[in-house]
This record gives sequence, C-alpha cells and structure tokens, in this order.
Amino acid sequence: MSAAGSPERVTIVAARHREAVALVAAERAGAELTVLCVEEDGKDGKAALDRALADAERRGCRVVGSPRTIGAQDGDGNAALLRELRALRPQRVRLADPDPAHVSYDEAREVPVHDEPAENAAAALAALTAVREHQLETGIPVLVDCRRAGADGPPGTAGQPRYPHTTHWLTEGFDGRLSAFLSSAAGVVRWTQREPGGAAWQGPELLPGPRLMPGLRVVRDPHGFPHLFALRRTPLKDGGDDLAVVQATQYRTGHPLTPWRSLGSPNPGNKHRSREVGFPAAAFDGTSGLFVFVRNFGHSVSYRHQGADGAWTAWQHLRGVRVADELVAVTTVGGEVELFARARDSAAVLRWYRSGPDGAWTEDRTVPFSPRPGSMAAGPEPGTVLFRDLRTNEPCVWWPGATGPVPLGGDDGVGPVTGVRGVEVDGWAYSLLVRSGPGGACAVGVHAEGRADAGVWWNELPADWTVMPAVVRDRMGVVTLATLTAGSQLALSHRESPSAGFEFGSWYTV
Repeated sequence: MSAAGSPERVTIVAARHREAVALVAAERAGAELTVLCVEEDGKDGKAALDRALADAERRGCRVVGSPRTIGAQDGDGNAALLRELRALRPQRVRLADPDPAHVSYDEAREVPVHDEPAENAAAALAALTAVREHQLETGIPVLVDCRRAGADGPPGTAGQPRYPHTTHWLTEGFDGRLSAFLSSAAGVVRWTQREPGGAAWQGPELLPGPRLMPGLRVVRDPHGFPHLFALRRTPLKDGGDDLAVVQATQYRTGHPLTPWRSLGSPNPGNKHRSREVGFPAAAFDGTSGLFVFVRNFGHSVSYRHQGADGAWTAWQHLRGVRVADELVAVTTVGGEVELFARARDSAAVLRWYRSGPDGAWTEDRTVPFSPRPGSMAAGPEPGTVLFRDLRTNEPCVWWPGATGPVPLGGDDGVGPVTGVRGVEVDGWAYSLLVRSGPGGACAVGVHAEGRADAGVWWNELPADWTVMPAVVRDRMGVVTLATLTAGSQLALSHRESPSAGFEFGSWYTV
C-alpha cells in the first residue's frame, strides 16, 4: 500500500487459468488483485486458480471479481486486453516469461524444446504490447514483472523473476544531483533532483528509447556517470524476434541520455537462440574498463569488454557449470572485476576471477553459500556479494577469502539487500544496508565498515513500497532512501544528520 493506504492495483495476465496460479502465488500481501486469461480453461484449471486466489486472500490480498477470459478467437485479443487495462488502470502487471529458457534441443529440427506451452510466452508478449500502449495513453508508469517457470532454480523453489530487481536505481550524477531510474512497460522513467541536496524533484519522465523489455541495470562509472543496461527486442526478417543488450549513459543530470547503443548478443540473428539471452550484469574495473556479462543460449556465461580507450571486444565465452539467469558483477579493492552466478541445476554459486588485468578467467566452484534465487546483489564494500540464505532467508555477506558467509540478521522480507559505504558517525566509517522488512517496511541496518561480523543493528522505517528500496550517499555525506508508492510516486527519506546517528526522517513524495 501507499502512505495514503491505497492498495497497489495488480493485474495478472496469463494464457489460461492454470498458468495464472504461479503468478497469483507470487503476489505479496496488500495488493488489489485481478486476473485476466486469454483463453478458456477446463474445470481443473479454473478450480486450481480459485484455490490460489483464496490462498491470496488469506495472505492479505484483495481479490477483485472473478477471473475474466478475454478471448482471442476473433483476432481482437490485443484490443480486448487494452480495453480491460483501460478499465482496471493497473499499477503493476504480472506476466509469464516472454522468452522461456529451453530444457533440451531437438537437433533434427534445430529448435529448442521447452517444458511449458508456447501460448504462455505468446500471451506475455501480447500483454507487454498492450500495457505499453496503455502507459503511453495515460502517461502513468506501469511496472511489469515477468516470472520464469521453476526450471531456473534449485529443486523445490518457485519460479523466479525473468528480469532482476533493480537495486542501485537511485544514483548521484557528476554534478552532485540525484537521479532515480526505473523500468516501466513503456521504457525507462526518470526522476531528477533539481538542486544538489534539495527536496524539489521533477518527474516521472519517460525517456525516449527503443522497445525495451521490462528490466534495468544501473551502474555508476568511476567518474560519476550512470550507465543503463537493458534488453531490446527487434523483429527478424525471417520471423521471430532478436534480443540484444543495449546501453545508454547519462552525462548531464536531467538531460537526455546518449542514444541506446546495441552491444548485440552472444547468439545473434537466430530467432530461437537470440531470444534466450540473459539479463546483463556489468561492472567497471580500476582503469575505467567496462565488463558486461550475460547468460547465453547454452546456459554458460558470455561477456564483452570495453577498454579505457573505448574499444569493445567481441563476445567471448566462459566455459564451466551451467548457470541460471542471475549474474552479479563486483569490483574488488584492487580494481579487478569478478563475476558471481547462481548455478542452474543446483543450489551452488560459481565465481570467475582473473589474476591481473590480462590474465585468463578462472572458475571457482568452492563458493561456500547457497542463495535464495533472486536475492544476490553486489555489496557496498569492494568485492562483496549480498544474498539471502536459501534455507533461512537471512541476509548474508561473503567475499573471497572469507571462510564462510557472515549472517546479517533479519530473516523477514524478500528480495535482495543493497547498501552504501562511507557513512560517517563521530569520525568512524560505517556501511549502511537496506532491505525489505515485514509488512512492507524498509529495514535499515548498519555495521562498522569492514566488520559485518561484529554485528548489524537494524531499524524499521515504515514504507509501503512497490519496488525494492534504494539508497545513496552523496558527496556532501547526505544519505537518501527511495522507494515507489502504490500510486507510482517517488518517496524519499533522508538521514537526519550527516555525521551523527542513523535516524531517518519521514517519507515524502515528489
């Protein structure tokens, strides 16, 4: 819910009733929930969805009306879906994975084999088109979540997000002003601080760009410029679609981004292989070189590197254990980039590192933790990775050389943990962590920098968020928290003192 108490309006769009069950099960308490199905389903499918909706109500969701069937037999399915969206005015739409990962490959027919009906992806793509058009009509951002089937996680885990939670979506620009970037159905939306340290903002502003999929990665370079990474879908001449990694940079806060540059994909031009490219992870090294990593069609890792001179390498491949679509790139204290990836067929994590700027990549299979899918993120201190333990859900931190993960406390909430370092109190430096808490709260934790093992002190700041909270410390030492309300308003809270204590003021919307 928002600060005003209005629930987030969530619409689930699925091919049939039975395909909506997993999407309903993933919905958190407090949402106002409606379900739209493209086609009719049998008695068993409808009964399964009814049970899932009853469970959602017991969790605290409000189910509005019975599931409705749009009907696409007359060829008017997209128009009918758009009419429904106009009436419902959802603030979030949940869909199946529009580009599901294959489970095997038919060599004779040269086509991938999936363990779910093709209608699921078709319904998700049609819904994306309708939601984009709806947002362009209203001008109000609509968030989109696409969910993978369970094959992309360890045995016994539910389906995971196709596009990762954006953790560092609040960032400081070169001039000291803050920007907030979020992915929406129609593209990237941005809010911009008018003056450094000020309370006045402008936005949301829909940034011009290509037809992006609903995911976003924001990475700040060593000079202070934010770089945005996403996936772009374009049609192929022989039918089907191509997915490519694209990048844009904001050099002047509040001004247009650079044009979106295509970095291509490791499997280009093939309507089956290219659409399965994973979501990009990226990091800058100590020489301002940029690494961009993705999971490729074979479920291994591919990457491109841009040197400090601006020249890009071709796509190169890292051999090893098959990985899921969950990659995290970190920069070590020595300026080297390392990659963490969750394994596809087990609960393990793989790590790749290099011995020196020109060294070969080494795969490390001894990483001593198992994360909950969808919870890994780069930590605020160099070379660290944050995650939620697969068994306990407790946030933890690990870094190469540590004998084991360090528990951080707080096993409530969902999703990744993020944070900033260099928060000063009485001349001492602390790392500040942010995660979701119980009942939609924003939990803020602190520990002495470099000493997570000494204990973390958590405080809860009531906040009914619809996106994972973000945090930034600007050059003046001001720490700002951000989230998005159910009414698609940016909500902010500031640390009350730049040098004493960890109390935060009340949330205000912009």
